[in-house]
Amino acid sequence: MPTATLSSKGQVTIPLAVRTALGLHMGDKLDFVLDQDGLKVVPMRASEPTLKGRFSGRASTPVSLAMMDEAIAAESSERQVVLNQGLA
Repeated sequence: MPTATLSSKGQVTIPLAVRTALGLHMGDKLDFVLDQDGLKVVPMRASEPTLKGRFSGRASTPVSLAMMDEAIAAESSERQVVLNQGLA
């Protein structure tokens, strides 16, 4: 598996094999998502068509907008706590 080194400025060069696998190009934005297994790097796509099917099969029952709003708020709060711990 490709590896990378963190610079003194906190920068990492993403290896070509990883950029290719993720379909990354210059100027693309990335999202860093914490989960129970560690950290995921997810390319942020700007348009709706790129999201089609991305979450297919992950929810066994439909989710309401209110439930989505609650989940987003909870995740945002959790990320803020993690960021604050890192700054302390």
